[in-house]
Amino acid sequence: MIKISRYIVCLLLAFCTNAAWAQLNTDRITAIGRNALYFEDYVLSIQYFNQVIKIKPYLAEPYLYRAIAKIQLSDYNGAERDCSKAIENNPFMPGAYYTRGFVYRQLSQFDKAEADFNQALQFAPENKTYTLLRADVRAQQKNYTQALEDIDFLLKKEPKNATLNFEKGIISLAASDTTAALESFTLATKYDSQNSANWSARGHVNLLLGNDNDALLDFTQAINLGSHWAGDFVNRGIIFYRRHNYRGALADYDKAIEYDKRNPQCYYNRGLLRHELGDLNRALDDFNQALELDPSNTEIHYQRGLTNLQLRQWNDAIDDFEALINRYPYFLPSYYLAAQAHNALGHDKEAYRLQAKANELEKNKDKYTNINTDEQIAKSGPQKKDLKKEFSQRAAQNQSEVEEEHRYSNESRGAVQTKYTDVVNEPAIQLTYYSQNNNLRQTNYYHYLVAQLNKSGTLPAPLHFTTQEVPLTAELVSKHFQDIDRLSYDIDGLPTVISDQQKPKAAALYLSRAIEFALVQDYTSAVDDCTRAITLQPDFIVAFFLRANWRQKQLEYQRLNADDTNTDNATLESKYGSSMILRDYDYVIKLAPDFSFAYYNKANILGLGHDYKAAIDCYTLAIEQDEDFAEAYFNRGLTYVFIGETEKGTADLSKAGELGIYQAYNLITRFK
Repeated sequence: MIKISRYIVCLLLAFCTNAAWAQLNTDRITAIGRNALYFEDYVLSIQYFNQVIKIKPYLAEPYLYRAIAKIQLSDYNGAERDCSKAIENNPFMPGAYYTRGFVYRQLSQFDKAEADFNQALQFAPENKTYTLLRADVRAQQKNYTQALEDIDFLLKKEPKNATLNFEKGIISLAASDTTAALESFTLATKYDSQNSANWSARGHVNLLLGNDNDALLDFTQAINLGSHWAGDFVNRGIIFYRRHNYRGALADYDKAIEYDKRNPQCYYNRGLLRHELGDLNRALDDFNQALELDPSNTEIHYQRGLTNLQLRQWNDAIDDFEALINRYPYFLPSYYLAAQAHNALGHDKEAYRLQAKANELEKNKDKYTNINTDEQIAKSGPQKKDLKKEFSQRAAQNQSEVEEEHRYSNESRGAVQTKYTDVVNEPAIQLTYYSQNNNLRQTNYYHYLVAQLNKSGTLPAPLHFTTQEVPLTAELVSKHFQDIDRLSYDIDGLPTVISDQQKPKAAALYLSRAIEFALVQDYTSAVDDCTRAITLQPDFIVAFFLRANWRQKQLEYQRLNADDTNTDNATLESKYGSSMILRDYDYVIKLAPDFSFAYYNKANILGLGHDYKAAIDCYTLAIEQDEDFAEAYFNRGLTYVFIGETEKGTADLSKAGELGIYQAYNLITRFK
């Protein structure tokens, strides 16, 4: 009924403006985060509130702000956790109870939502928004008497408030009190005659009551006021049809489809009318479109089957009637009509079988409680199946603005949960000279061993951890081939027998050339040089990590080319197998137990090998080393979802989104 997510941000921001902060830096970070939230840059705002929470985890407001951002991203479970933390830190914030109540409402946990709205009203008993939301959740629990009491409480103070009368009409209609609903919607049109939704609502009730003349006037007024809701055109089209104004009905169905191309009922109604007018080919097009949107709708299958029969498209007709027989084995008309189509094709045996089956069912119909001999599954006129349900959809649409999916040029801004994301793991963490910066992600791309190696100056450039490698330009490729030649010259100058003192320098040379080979994607040479570096320096942890990464890339390339080279998987596994890769990561972990990236990459390998429990354990170990490891949360979340533990999975995805992988919010929305 009431849709508040569009203005919850502004409302909640107002509740927290008087907080006194102890340090100027958190003041500034919070202010920037609130600005980002206000301007709908939700992912970025979460990152700012994360910073404040790290500095002052005892404050309530940053958790509440972060919850608001998560609500906008449809991460309701994550928002609930943040609201609860805000309440734990400060149990005297009505806005926190209100926000959590809104979240519970979105999660259909209406009893919890009502309890939170009750608590919010303890602090602010006159608050209109709290009361409206409590009325809504009471109505959702079919506690219509108390819901109406809430609305009447507000109407005593604002009897001419059109919105309150509109809400009362919704609740009355849900309670099946159409007389009271009509009275409330009439008052709504009186006090706000320029709002198309008020006229649309009254039109619905008049249609329910059979007052076609009044309904026609109401829908026409809604349309004249600029309504773009398909239901208004469909409903007026139905009235036109009943009055044999077929031209007007078709025009309204066309308009309904223009405004809602994903609504199968619009296509179905237009198809029925076209069928009746003898425009069979275009009727068939409409039924096809309706079934594409709603494949399980038996009424549409039946009507399309009849249309195919009339068009003498016998095989298509058989497909439709057989679909009905499979779903409703006691629906006799499907047997007779399918037999008719088979008979036209000369399939006498099959036609006889179907007719005999229908005769047998009809003869013994007393034995079958579900038998149906009525050919009119769908009436001969356009249909409206559930006016109350459609009206509720209209009311919800009226309270929210339609957002365009590509409103922002920055892909991380706005309602990112609507931007489609492939269900694919985050890739392995690589060590390379080149990487793309992602300022949103909170993962700590650092390890002291790599920092020491960079500081030593033995490599021509510092190495960086990344999941986003940068493709090299032709100029860079040429440069790295020159570097390979230079390093090869230096390596050729090494003595045949290398002393212990010379081994670290020689190992560094081989590792440098290995990195150059990897950059030009010669992973075989890279692994060979890395092995030489490890032979010279057996505790060279970075070299073990790099060799494991490059072996994984070798295996990927070889698997891709296996079909072309007629190489079987057993040969690949023996030469480049995951066991060797895992052994390298295990050695890194043994020598440096805090090397979080080794756990993470190992988990990715285990997941590819379908050892999901072990993969989850390794992601968990990676997270223990870095509690902000965004990629580990993301991949562990997907793994949980894959093995059916969706609640754990969405919780991890929520955390990944919080830590900067904004694509997680689309997956949370889909997995819910």
